[in-house]
Amino acid sequence: MPPTNSPTLRQRRLGAELRKLREQAGLNTPRAAALLGVNQSRISMIETGRTPVSADKVRSMASAYECADEQLVDALTTLTGRRERGWWEAYREHVPVALNDLAELEHHSAALRVALIVHIPALLQTTDHARALFQQVAPPMRQYEVEHRLTHRIKRQGVLHRENPPPYTAIVHEAALRMGFGGPEATLGQLKHLTDMSELPHITVKVVPFGVPGFPTTGQSFDYIEGPVRQLDTVQLDTHYGACEFLDAETQLRKYRAVLDRMESCALGPTQSRDFIHRITQDI
Repeated sequence: MPPTNSPTLRQRRLGAELRKLREQAGLNTPRAAALLGVNQSRISMIETGRTPVSADKVRSMASAYECADEQLVDALTTLTGRRERGWWEAYREHVPVALNDLAELEHHSAALRVALIVHIPALLQTTDHARALFQQVAPPMRQYEVEHRLTHRIKRQGVLHRENPPPYTAIVHEAALRMGFGGPEATLGQLKHLTDMSELPHITVKVVPFGVPGFPTTGQSFDYIEGPVRQLDTVQLDTHYGACEFLDAETQLRKYRAVLDRMESCALGPTQSRDFIHRITQDI
């Protein structure tokens, strides 16, 4: 398979996980190359995600590295092959690369958990709400950029409407419900949409009211994207400059799982949350 100069996040993740297995086995690149019967540059290209690798090759590498975790190896084989031609490929020239990486991660996720302080979850936003957000970013985007971002976000939401969608849990702070992006009419439409979506069996929305003690957050929103095994989970952080930052070190994953668990313990239950959102609509 020919090399690529623009590997996807999934391809880079596969390479990084194979590098971890090699290092855990105590092998340097020359020794690994000798065991596998390939040159050193081939190992380097695989580990940076620049060369697509087959499922059989992944199994051969895992065997050479004496990895006994069959579930992990099986999960790694699902990351193999060429770049998938998902719907997001049509946006490769129109939105930041990280947004397409996020769309691909969501598409392949086993489950999704998100935590937001001042925004409604992207996968639960209405068109009017999302457009209002994009029109208020700094520096301002051109209108065609707003429309590209908007249609990309709406298409991302398809992951929640397909056959066998991933379980989706959103922990939303009361502040996000009261921000009022787009004005009263857009806000009412957004809150109604949020409660309607929360009625779907695979979607759980939990609200954290003002004044809850012990709320564990620094104010940063994040997504926790579960992979086929826990080692392949990913955290996506929103940044102040509008991009996505992805984390996958085990210590980081453990930290954000703990934060999500604590946030969820502070939140109202699903039914109470719907009632809470309904009461907010009466104030608009």
